[in-house]
Amino acid sequence: MGFGSSMLLTFLFIAILATTGKTNDQNFKCTAGTTCQAIVGYMSPNTTTLASIQSLFNVRHLRSILGANNLPPTTSRNYKVNEQQTIKIPLPCICFNGSSVSNKIPMYTVRPDDGLYYIAAYMYSNLVQYPEIKAVNNLRNEDLILVGQELWIPVPCGCGEVEGERVVHYGHVVEEGTTVEAIADKFGTSEDTLLRLNGISDDSQLIAGHVIDVPVKACNSSIRTDSLDYPLLVSNGTYVHTANNCIMCKCDAANNWTLQCEPSQVRPSNWDSCPTMQCEGNLYIGNTTSNGCSRSSCAYAGYSTANQTIFTTLLTESTCASPPAPGNYASKMQLSWNLIFIPFHLIMLFQYLSL
Repeated sequence: MGFGSSMLLTFLFIAILATTGKTNDQNFKCTAGTTCQAIVGYMSPNTTTLASIQSLFNVRHLRSILGANNLPPTTSRNYKVNEQQTIKIPLPCICFNGSSVSNKIPMYTVRPDDGLYYIAAYMYSNLVQYPEIKAVNNLRNEDLILVGQELWIPVPCGCGEVEGERVVHYGHVVEEGTTVEAIADKFGTSEDTLLRLNGISDDSQLIAGHVIDVPVKACNSSIRTDSLDYPLLVSNGTYVHTANNCIMCKCDAANNWTLQCEPSQVRPSNWDSCPTMQCEGNLYIGNTTSNGCSRSSCAYAGYSTANQTIFTTLLTESTCASPPAPGNYASKMQLSWNLIFIPFHLIMLFQYLSL
């Protein structure tokens, strides 16, 4: 091989490294001290099970994955996940060195023949780039990792309000040939919002295989600011367990974007039993009653480990159509009288002119 060919191959190799070395976290800026819960879309590189994915991402409870994917709570751990199927993974996020990433999870144990690029590109399907793994684990040489060594995989994930609204941040891996418009339409946001949030100007800056931050609208709730799960953010078509698993809350846009919560019917964690969930009167969380034009519902408002308490609030709304304001009737009556008097005045005018 000639000198020119060798130089060309070297240049191409460096170019490839430069491309693959671009980090995902440059789009996920944050303020120090920020924490939140976010979701990322993991595209499985092979046929697997929910149990394997749960283990790969160190998700403590399977029900967390089931809720993020709107799968029935009774779904088996052995539920089959097909190759290239996307599974949404809920992750806790922190602000680390100016970028929002998963909070010390997942932790990956190095196996024989593993390399950082393989771990990032294959095991975690490009949710993270290998230079990011190298940086957070303080590795001097990406080629020198040991079997059995544990590595923190810093998956990019967003936090914070977007344009004044609380949202669920979704880490979406860009597919080949997609557009900002297509991504915005898929997740119910706007092109301008995606461009501003990710610091890009047009489709040409979308990099296939890299993660972008997608803000997804969350349901409104009655969660108190002093609740341990405030501000419980749940996106459309998903559900979560909270209050030490005593409560299950789901978001459905069809319910006026209002969070619907009810007793979970599962074994609580950290508590021997679930505390009372009663509102004023005889209503319990999830119950609704109607009386004439009034409908009252008992809503979940948060929880506290002090005195083992679940907060509730009674919401009341009117179900009857409101009558028009009195001013409307007055204006209509005035208009009616005007219509009556106009012909009368015209008749009088014609009679006067004919004299």
